[in-house]
Amino acid sequence: MSIEEKFDSAKDKVAGKAKEVEGKVTGDKSREVEGKAQGVLGKVKDTVTDVKDAVKDAVDDTLKDFKDDSKKEIDK
Repeated sequence: MSIEEKFDSAKDKVAGKAKEVEGKVTGDKSREVEGKAQGVLGKVKDTVTDVKDAVKDAVDDTLKDFKDDSKKEIDK
């Protein structure tokens, strides 16, 4: 996960929580729901980035294994 991605998701989670609390304090249900939604967006961004990183790692490992196997075949 890059620094920019971490910052972006953290920003959404913090801003969302602030809006949620503001909505609760002022009795503004719309603002509270908006904050919850923004907080969820931040968590979703984290999850998507984690999945993207896991897929990239799996592909890299598979390519490495393929290259290693190909090299073994050539050496025979």
